[in-house]
Amino acid sequence: MKKIFRTTAILIIVLICAGCGNKKQLTIYTWSEMFPPDVLEDFERETGVRINYVNFDTNETMLARLQAAKGGDYDLVIADDYIIEAAIAEGLVQKLDKSKLSNYRNINPIYQGQFYDPADEYTVPYGAGVQTIVYDPERVGIDISAYVDLWNPSLEDSVGIIDSFRVINGMALKVIGQSYNTNDLGVIRAAGDKLRELAPNIRLIRDDNLQDELLSGEIAAAVMYTSQVTMLMMENPDLKVVFPTEGIGFGIMAAFIPARASNSDAAYAFLDYILDPERGARCFEYLGYYSTCSASDPRIGAEYRDFLTLPEGFNTDMEMIQSISPEAEELHSLIWTEFKSAAGH
Repeated sequence: MKKIFRTTAILIIVLICAGCGNKKQLTIYTWSEMFPPDVLEDFERETGVRINYVNFDTNETMLARLQAAKGGDYDLVIADDYIIEAAIAEGLVQKLDKSKLSNYRNINPIYQGQFYDPADEYTVPYGAGVQTIVYDPERVGIDISAYVDLWNPSLEDSVGIIDSFRVINGMALKVIGQSYNTNDLGVIRAAGDKLRELAPNIRLIRDDNLQDELLSGEIAAAVMYTSQVTMLMMENPDLKVVFPTEGIGFGIMAAFIPARASNSDAAYAFLDYILDPERGARCFEYLGYYSTCSASDPRIGAEYRDFLTLPEGFNTDMEMIQSISPEAEELHSLIWTEFKSAAGH
């Protein structure tokens, strides 16, 4: 999962520290634009702790740097579920002292006890999302209810997809009735064959601001992240959002404190700060992903609420994308390269 870049500028406060032991500085390592600027500013003003906000572009970049630092350099990290599982397994994450989190009870239990932290020992969830289909019924001549509908010849050169091979290859796996997380190379190849059949319908493959192309009419249908869907539907509520009948990929972003964080006390203070119901609501409205704090849900503005809380019965048909074997990962990467070439990208 990825925070989608906005077109408006954001103030990100960066302080270059003179020493890694500065107790008046909190170094947060995550994607760009994960918090409202006013929440960061309020935290600084109220606590006297300055925020050093450091960005990464991919989960893999984060893990590589955390490995190189042996769990140091950063005080708080927010990343995706599957990569957190790897960081925990490598001893790069410290166990939480929940006595330092008075607002821990505000977390929605739906987002706890997951594969990457089954006993909730290491992480605090911060936003969740799915990959859904959105389409313009004025420009699409069929009713879309499933991933397989995107293969319809009437959608030639009109579909946009996010640039994530596990998500999009996984979509093809779902179409042929298989799991996102299969290690069966024959099944993955069969899904790759199915995916290549989609190439004539693909107009755009892009992560950032894909929603803008649906608004402009450049594309008529798309597979998007939750944050993009939220922004899109706020702009044009006449578009259609589809939770595909084959089942959908579901992911959680979560925060953790690295094993050798120099200022874990500031990390706990910040986590507790954003777990406050009112501040949490502000964060989720800004972030555009599902709220992971039950206590924040009633405080989310009515215009946002349908997009930031899970639909009734939603979790019955979801599957989380998890780590797979190196051989399966390599095959997915090869299939993705071949598919993008066939789609002209």
